[in-house]
Amino acid sequence: MKSIPLKSSILFALLAVSACQTQKPAATAKKATATPIWQSEAYTIYPDSVVQGAHVARVISRTELTSNYQSPANQFQSPGITFKFAINGRDNEMKSGVDHYFNCIGGNCQTPVITFGQQFKDTAEVPADTYLSQNAAMTVRLDMRPVLQAFEKQGFYTSPTGDKIFKEDFKGVYIAGNTDPLSWDFDNLGGNKSLELTDPDGDGVYEITLNLNASREEKLTAQQWKMSRDVAAFPQYNSDYPIADAMYNLALEEMINAVEPDSTLRTGKEWAGVWTRDISYSIILSMAQLQPQVSKYSLMRKVKDGRIVQDTGTGGAYPVSTDRMIWAVAAWEVYKATGDEQWLSDTYQIIKKSLEEDYKNAHNLETGLVRGESSFLDWREQTYPRWMQPADIYASENLGTNAVHYQANRVAAQMAELLNDKSAATKFKEVAARIKQSINEHLWQQEKGYYGQYLYGRNYKILSPRAEALGEALTVIFGVADEERSKAIAANTPVTDFGTPNIYPQIPGIPPYHNNGIWPFVQSYWSLAVAKAGNEKALMESISAIYRPEALFLTNKENFVAANGDYAGTQVNSSNMLWSLSGSLSMVYKVLFGMDFQVDKLLLNPLVPKAFAGNHKLTNYTYRKAVLNIEMSGHGNQINSITMDGKPMEKPEIPAGLTGTHSINIELANNEVGGEVNHTIDYTSPETPKVAYTSGELTWPAVEGAVAYQVTKNGAPLEKTQSTSFAVNAGAYAEYMVLALDKEGVSSFGSEPVVVVADKYKSVYELEKSAPKANLPYRDYSGNGFVEISKKKNTSIKIEVTVPEDGSYALDFRYANGNGPINTENKAAIRTLKADGKFAGTIVLPQRGTDEWSNWGYTNAVEVPLKKGRHTISLSFEPHNENMNGEINQAMVDLMRVVKLK
Repeated sequence: MKSIPLKSSILFALLAVSACQTQKPAATAKKATATPIWQSEAYTIYPDSVVQGAHVARVISRTELTSNYQSPANQFQSPGITFKFAINGRDNEMKSGVDHYFNCIGGNCQTPVITFGQQFKDTAEVPADTYLSQNAAMTVRLDMRPVLQAFEKQGFYTSPTGDKIFKEDFKGVYIAGNTDPLSWDFDNLGGNKSLELTDPDGDGVYEITLNLNASREEKLTAQQWKMSRDVAAFPQYNSDYPIADAMYNLALEEMINAVEPDSTLRTGKEWAGVWTRDISYSIILSMAQLQPQVSKYSLMRKVKDGRIVQDTGTGGAYPVSTDRMIWAVAAWEVYKATGDEQWLSDTYQIIKKSLEEDYKNAHNLETGLVRGESSFLDWREQTYPRWMQPADIYASENLGTNAVHYQANRVAAQMAELLNDKSAATKFKEVAARIKQSINEHLWQQEKGYYGQYLYGRNYKILSPRAEALGEALTVIFGVADEERSKAIAANTPVTDFGTPNIYPQIPGIPPYHNNGIWPFVQSYWSLAVAKAGNEKALMESISAIYRPEALFLTNKENFVAANGDYAGTQVNSSNMLWSLSGSLSMVYKVLFGMDFQVDKLLLNPLVPKAFAGNHKLTNYTYRKAVLNIEMSGHGNQINSITMDGKPMEKPEIPAGLTGTHSINIELANNEVGGEVNHTIDYTSPETPKVAYTSGELTWPAVEGAVAYQVTKNGAPLEKTQSTSFAVNAGAYAEYMVLALDKEGVSSFGSEPVVVVADKYKSVYELEKSAPKANLPYRDYSGNGFVEISKKKNTSIKIEVTVPEDGSYALDFRYANGNGPINTENKAAIRTLKADGKFAGTIVLPQRGTDEWSNWGYTNAVEVPLKKGRHTISLSFEPHNENMNGEINQAMVDLMRVVKLK
């Protein structure tokens, strides 16, 4: 997630009335004879317009559009406000799922004084058809005296969640909730003055007045777009479909807007600067074709010390997030488009160094998969269970991220072969093959016909069965999925009314952004995937899902709400978004004309849906030293005839050495392509159970909507029960998770793992006994102190351990890292773990909160085989353990746990 201020979030009803009316109003907006290109109950695409209920976007010409779209964000909002308080911006007031509830009736309302940690529920009846007033002022009053008294009496306060907050660490109390401007995004809450309660008279009762359901200009769209930029230098597209032509030209103009004065790509209107994944995904889609030099400048801006920069991600960026390797795929796309040999040589060395770091820092040698956060889905609570800490996210193994690493290794192998680095080429091929095999072995869901989201847990992991749109698409595009699986993915991945959501089903209680969100750039990759899989039905629906928001909003938005298709309800959004506009352009180049760059040629594999049958013309298209003017007629994905300058071509291939200007004519075979779509309703999974262990029994509160619970042990299903408790024995290591199942059989995330193990199988080693104790004023450590580790202090710590019997042991560390917040910055600490001098794995100590050095947690665990007896375990800083900051690579380490797994 980029470093951002907290912005508004609005939770919508599934289909807001004015946004999702049936097509009846369209009858008055369109002539009765008009034939839709694509139509559903939610919206209709016509050759010259887009109609969604009462909202209509019209094509005036290829370079002019009008739209009457108005966001329904202020209409029909419930007056029921759900919220909770947060000391230092953390979710620490009450247990998960326990919130305050108040009905704000009228233009002004005030809560009673609510005591911190004691739930308030408004029981007053609300008249039917009562909605939250626009610009309602709600004053919230909070009694913090019990907390302040605890500070004075014992120096700290222990919240109902078990969090211990020390007096000297108290920075303020904030409010989170479900209604704009409130948000459940605790990661961005601390330090947000607009959501901080204050106590100006010092009586211990804090207050805040919120402006609810505010009317803002940002919720309105422009009424007209008219081309104002000179785009003559770029390829020109004309077809029999004015809507397609206008969408192309709108995206082309916004592409020009997205180039900064320094000739780098701007991420979006609201996103200044160059971001690794944004530019990379955009370059792959179309920028390598249209702006190769700007693409080069942008990519090289994201290189530091000869390696690719991971500029965003949870807990301090790399290696909690590892999708920086999409840079390699983008660099390769630029080479294939330009044939620039110097670029090939320069970027290969950068890619090689970055991959070699990843082999040591992020690869799980047991599963064959790469660790790290979901590619692009880098806002922790938006796609992961709330209990997962940054160290847990590092240890997860995600579909999209692994698809990226597979392709990055393939790219490196091809580069190595071209540069005659044969041994490296062999290694890269082997790594790619292992990742591909492991994705298909560990993440494929035969019963669903698509891949699962990620493996997660602690020492034993389970598969999240959610569909992840970008990951599913990349497996098809990059060839991780074979032909049979590619067709299954295209036909079975869930698609809802307004497109393919980032994940499916949605997570309860999380406002739209990645969760309950559709991102046009992801939709574009989905189009490329289903086109490659030969699914015309899925492709037509996907193109429509790209054109609808672009036409109605008159810009390429960053995202929109999956449930109702509106842009105003997501937590953060931007117009003129680089990867969205790049995706719109790719529909012409990579889908309709089927352009596929190779090292020595440009392949043409067009797929024109029957709904777009007719004439398509692309002129002034530059490929290396040639200029191509391409005319295409018909529909389908089979070429009946193809000529260049009037002469038949043996194959639909443009050789890389071609020079001059040439005319190409393609006649498609008008063949039926077919395909199926898993069109389904927007759906939300049950809430995640919160499980506790006491005296031989697992217990958890009932989950709303759950009809049963699945208990797992050590990553495998153990028993399904309707009870909210389960008896277990403390013996050999057992790691339990509980999943809630609803009546449709849809499961929640698994609960935070609960470990049940006899004392004889676990040991604790205080680090201050193995290295100098830190002389720092931090609190809540165990034993007699803790050890500071940095690039200068205690760069290698050796711990002598004794294990009672042969076995496989999990080793992890209790640590603190106050160098930055959970959600941004780049100061995750990284260390190498060795057993008796041999590499055992990587320990990651992510950021846990700015200056929160008394906030302790556990690192990822490394499984180490140990023989009975004494061993030397070392925690050391190695050259490959550099983080993205380069200077600060620091943490406090309290103790090491050694637990026998098997």
